[in-house]
Amino acid sequence: MDSHQKLNQSVVAFKRVPQEDIAAYGCADVEQTDEDLVKLKGIVEKPAPADAPSNLAVMGRYVLTADVFDAIERTPPGKGGEIQLTDALALMINEQEVWGWVFDKGRFDIGKKIDFLKATVELALEREDLGEEFRMFLREVLDRP
Repeated sequence: MDSHQKLNQSVVAFKRVPQEDIAAYGCADVEQTDEDLVKLKGIVEKPAPADAPSNLAVMGRYVLTADVFDAIERTPPGKGGEIQLTDALALMINEQEVWGWVFDKGRFDIGKKIDFLKATVELALEREDLGEEFRMFLREVLDRP
């Protein structure tokens, strides 16, 4: 949000993933500008690892300008016969600056069972109405033989 407000441009969240995992994500071709902020040169949906321009994976968090709606209208169906947001973003990149914010903490892939469980535990522990009781429960479970 801060980057979007500062730049007044669309910003997409990215995380570095192992190269062999990039085929599960949208992937960015970027121009490095600083540690956390990158300017997008291109974006592609679920590339083969050998074809991926980087290991920066789209994390499904976007702060987009209203221009995205026009780009979506002009985007033909892509992979799977669906209109892909990454394809609309690729159109936008040709017409205006689109930025990426790279982070390395605080994300679970709930498509993976273990990450779904981790996210559930983290969220439960943060809740004022459940956190302490749930924490005690977890301690009891961990103390079992």
